[in-house]
Amino acid sequence: MAQPNSPFFEEAASAIRGCVALITGKRDASTYFDFSQRGLVGSLIAAVVAVMLAGFGPVLFGINMPAGAATQSVIVNAVLFVAQAGMAALVLRQMGRQDGFIPYLVASNWVTLVSAVLLLVSTLFGEAGIVLLLGIAIVALLTFINIGRFIVTLAPLQIGLLFVSQAVGVFLALGIVAMFLPAPALT
Repeated sequence: MAQPNSPFFEEAASAIRGCVALITGKRDASTYFDFSQRGLVGSLIAAVVAVMLAGFGPVLFGINMPAGAATQSVIVNAVLFVAQAGMAALVLRQMGRQDGFIPYLVASNWVTLVSAVLLLVSTLFGEAGIVLLLGIAIVALLTFINIGRFIVTLAPLQIGLLFVSQAVGVFLALGIVAMFLPAPALT
């Protein structure tokens, strides 16, 4: 269970157990996350690590990438993170559930880190990694729903509204990023 003053690695271990609880649909998933200000900072560190893994992780495994692709990935993922968090804040405020934003953000950040690690592992499997990628996408959707159910305690319609609003926000952010960042040169 999460303790407000635990060291970062203990917090991370507890949060990873919380991610597993979200995946398996356990109602006590919220007890594994630290929703204090310190826990929020820890989850933001996890989100930064996830963004860095998404950008530079493949390079660590010797996968060749076009020049600038890793940096561009970091920028795109950071913009998408801000868009997703911003839309969540906006929609939760409209629902009168501002109290759920920090818990949502904390759980979502830790799930993002776990997803980034799994996505990085999927790159090691080459073409077969596509199947793993599909599985990760399904699990990510499941955890999103369960964050709404067990962490923020939203009704099903509210979860749907949150999901649609974030999808719209992410697509708009992608469009804006595409206007300003050219595609990396193919090697």
